[in-house]
Amino acid sequence: MTYAITQTCCNDATCVAVCPVNCIHPTPEERAFGSTEMLHIDPRACIDCGACADACPVDAIFPVDALPAGQREYAEINAAYYEDEERPSTGDEVDGPNFHVWGEPAFGRSLPSDFGPLRVAVVGTGPAGMYAAQDLLLHTAAEVTLIDRLPVAGGLVRYGVAPDHPATKKAGDTFSRFHSHPRVRMHLGIEVGRDVTVQELAAHHDAVIYAVGASTDRRLGVPGEDSPGCLSATSFVAWYNAHPEAVAQGADLSAERVVVVGNGNVALDVARILVADPEALAGTDIAAHALEALRASRVREVVVLGRRGPGDAAYTRSELLALKHLPDVELVVDDHDPRTGAAIDAAGAGDRAGVLRGLPRVRTEAASPAPGRGADRRIVLRFHSEPVEILGEGGVRSVRVTDGGGTADLGAGLLLRAIGYRGLPVPGLPFDEAAGTVPHEGGRVAGLPGSYVAGWIKRGPSGGIGANRTCAAETVGTLLADAVAGTLPAPTGDAKAFRRLAHQRNRRVVDARGLAAIDRAERERGRRDGRPRVKLATVEELVAAARSGRLLRLTR
Repeated sequence: MTYAITQTCCNDATCVAVCPVNCIHPTPEERAFGSTEMLHIDPRACIDCGACADACPVDAIFPVDALPAGQREYAEINAAYYEDEERPSTGDEVDGPNFHVWGEPAFGRSLPSDFGPLRVAVVGTGPAGMYAAQDLLLHTAAEVTLIDRLPVAGGLVRYGVAPDHPATKKAGDTFSRFHSHPRVRMHLGIEVGRDVTVQELAAHHDAVIYAVGASTDRRLGVPGEDSPGCLSATSFVAWYNAHPEAVAQGADLSAERVVVVGNGNVALDVARILVADPEALAGTDIAAHALEALRASRVREVVVLGRRGPGDAAYTRSELLALKHLPDVELVVDDHDPRTGAAIDAAGAGDRAGVLRGLPRVRTEAASPAPGRGADRRIVLRFHSEPVEILGEGGVRSVRVTDGGGTADLGAGLLLRAIGYRGLPVPGLPFDEAAGTVPHEGGRVAGLPGSYVAGWIKRGPSGGIGANRTCAAETVGTLLADAVAGTLPAPTGDAKAFRRLAHQRNRRVVDARGLAAIDRAERERGRRDGRPRVKLATVEELVAAARSGRLLRLTR
């Protein structure tokens, strides 16, 4: 019985490292690694050992015979990857057991003793930051200071992953085991540029890795974009994930139609959440305020606009397939433009557009959603459409879009733009305004010795959780090469001095014990409501939980 990798694959290649027969591809040595949507298991080579399933941080690997109905397509998807005889090869593939095709990062040196003890600050506790911290803690004797501007750790895993993807969120469990590591010091609620400066961080550490992500969004640049009811998908995702900076924003869900601009996974995430059964979402960690709003929602149709055709869509085939299995939700393609139908008909079976071939084709009604055909709600994929103006006074009433050379007005009460993330400058670091990234060489910040970047602020907003593993490994490798070469600036302050500085600047700093108290409080709230957790949604609530948990420990 062979295994198959399914929808929630995060591409971090942990499974590749443990496979004894090298049957999972692409590997990090292969050119296709990082460009494919997911990894694949060769059913002809799999020996049914289950090592990959045990190692997978997001529970994406299952025996083919045990795949649920909504995942059975992945047996064919995995097998189809190996039907192409021209699949990139490193020349290392073997027919027998092979435990050494790909291992942990070597960082280009033999022993950590090649350099002295290091104290490294990691700014950002999302996947990029935690992969960097993990590499340092597992492969060196470095002490790591974890810093985040929010009083809780997690970054993208906590505030970016959709709540109905609980398996993906399990990556956070892998990272959380390092929060209480004996060589880790945690200072949550500290913002670089507000509470401490880049120079002060550098003065207390041998090196600093900035993994601050890409926290804002790209704009459409069309009239009416600043109207109430026109939001970024970034803020909408933050809202339903209980991000402290998005709680008060909310979203007006009183209209029957919502337009989502964008053709990436985030666009599909927000579309799916908008039409999902609220009672199904009640079993997730979705924000309590968002769950209440979705229960009262009148949204029946979400139109997802793509500027180009189906073959150019940026979302993964796995996320598209997931939409086909939403209960009581119809997935359809808008057939307003003949180019769409031609692209679908010409697509290969393994192409994203090929997935669309069997979907119903409709014409989107301009004014309001058309009656459903046996489903309560629907998602409409509309290609070759670009918004040119957002209409309405005091709110969104319709969206004017290009329509095969002309224009059409789609009635809608909410528009969400999901056209990409963008990094923000870190005061004290160089910044490339055009790319929204920090200029670097292999992760080393240009012109600033001892400073490094990892994740989206390094490479731009591309790639999911697992892509940050190889990205962070490159940065850590560069940092350690500098340590071996003796080019890291010597710090003038120690860990205790930095702790005093952090607490002087911000009296509400949360440490590892406080973070554990927040986790307990959220799980307890969830237990009372029959949910995995109920997130604390404001900075005040998070800090209060951290303090109360610590006081409780002190009184025992």
